[in-house]
Amino acid sequence: METPDTAAAAADEPTGIAAQNWAKASVDPHYRAAVVDLLGALAYGELAAFERLAEDAKLAPTLGDKAELAKMASAEFHHFEQLRDRLSAIGVEPTDAMEPFVAALDGFHRQTAPSDWLEGLVKAYVGDSIASDFYREVAARLDSDTRSLVLAVLDDTGHASFAVEKVRAAIEAEPRVGGRLALWARRLMGEALSQSQRVVADRDALSTMLVGGVADGFDLAEVGRMFSRITEAHTKRMAALGLAA
Repeated sequence: METPDTAAAAADEPTGIAAQNWAKASVDPHYRAAVVDLLGALAYGELAAFERLAEDAKLAPTLGDKAELAKMASAEFHHFEQLRDRLSAIGVEPTDAMEPFVAALDGFHRQTAPSDWLEGLVKAYVGDSIASDFYREVAARLDSDTRSLVLAVLDDTGHASFAVEKVRAAIEAEPRVGGRLALWARRLMGEALSQSQRVVADRDALSTMLVGGVADGFDLAEVGRMFSRITEAHTKRMAALGLAA
């Protein structure tokens, strides 16, 4: 099962932005700031995902499940390393780039702490995927090198098919579980969208990128359509899990 990609088509089209030579002072400072913010947010998100998957592995009901989650956690940490290295390569201290996003992301995870194994799977599949959809939308506005990196680190680590298999099996074994998980997924949807909106609102460079001024493309109406596409992808994920949106 593939994770729905709301920006796949857009990401394959030319962005209208020439690839940036980061070694030159001619790089647009507003564009650079937006890229640093995006890479910083993603880097901390991947680091947090690594930590959370390692914690979720403790709740795994079998050794096989524990091993699968450990493998996924390792993949998330590798994604973090790629982002960290790119930030260093363009002359940015990775921890400085990540710091502005720590409070918001930690707050999201505190507010959506799963109470059991199944809620953890749904959170990783539904909640994290909403954030990934948002970042894919932003990636369509980037230079080709940065866009390729962003899309690579957003690749599914295997959690999608794993979560779908385990959640559907649990619902088949005990149908009433579906109602609880559907409510949980709706809560995750609201929290994840709010988090995405807060990240953009708090960072001028990212908000400018979305509404225009750094790159041609997005306007306020398109931002609304973007969140509609993210909501539609969420509905498809819910269906894949066997849950009502």
